[in-house]
Amino acid sequence: MSPIRAVTVYCSSSSRVDRQYLRAAAELGCQIATSGWQLVFGGNCVGSMAALADGARQAGGQVIGITPQLLVDKGIADRACSELIVTADLRQRKQIMEQRGDAFVALPGGLGTLEEIFEIIVGRTLGCHHKPIVILNVAGYYDPLLRMLDHGMQQHFIGPKARQHWQVCSDVSSSIAYLRNWHADKAPALPLEAASG
Repeated sequence: MSPIRAVTVYCSSSSRVDRQYLRAAAELGCQIATSGWQLVFGGNCVGSMAALADGARQAGGQVIGITPQLLVDKGIADRACSELIVTADLRQRKQIMEQRGDAFVALPGGLGTLEEIFEIIVGRTLGCHHKPIVILNVAGYYDPLLRMLDHGMQQHFIGPKARQHWQVCSDVSSSIAYLRNWHADKAPALPLEAASG
């Protein structure tokens, strides 16, 4: 049985992205809710964040938003959340999002999403947590990044076993299936050597 109760999703606040990314975000929110999991996300009512949270709410899910005061002041906090946590800054926001999630999914996103998912990956390679990580590669968005990671391994900047610490999925259904089948006791060991770089 999956130990997951809440899934933290990292995604974009941009409303200028192609509709296919917004559809994937809405589908992910819906499937998280129908799986009986809470959604934990960045707490804003714009872009993929809005589609994600609305998808979960429409499926009857519980939505936990975590956003810094500076974005509340900009008027983009999602006030429809089941629980809205306002943090002092971005660092505190990331910390709480990590603590509240039993699993992590990265939808296509920009610099903030990349920062968030890499911090989670590094934490796992160092053995700071043993939670599952999914890179949701909608429409091949992350292909260039994945090639860069492979290049880093080939050049020995990234440990050869690092790849075992995240799962790449091309669609929402396979991401949800991976999380449903996750068992922490069957997860790969986290040797320190995998954390180089």
